[in-house]
Amino acid sequence: MMFTPKNKYHAKKVTICGIDFDSKKEGMRYLLLKDMERTGEISGLRLQVPYELLPAIYRDEVVHLKTKDKVERRLVQRAVHYVADFVYTDKEGKQHVEDTKGLRLPDYILKKKMMLALLGIEITEI
Repeated sequence: MMFTPKNKYHAKKVTICGIDFDSKKEGMRYLLLKDMERTGEISGLRLQVPYELLPAIYRDEVVHLKTKDKVERRLVQRAVHYVADFVYTDKEGKQHVEDTKGLRLPDYILKKKMMLALLGIEITEI
């Protein structure tokens, strides 16, 4: 008997054109955007584009060795990132950031607000 891991939100992974997508909805959106790019409605289609919302926080700590003191940089907090499903440019030159959502989790809602407040980028939900 073979065990296949289930997605806790019941999304079904799908492979389209050799690319793995987290859901059928995301895969179908990719096909639509790819067609729009082919017809010239959009350009520069990119997938899984990372944005850094908050940088990592480091602290310098003094380490006492036998003969000298050494300053080491230690990670205090990891950086906060958001990864957009799709980013593309329309005919007018405006950049669009899209996320294919089935369920809006609190983590995503916060990152969406941070994208707008810190980077001035509005996320379109599909």
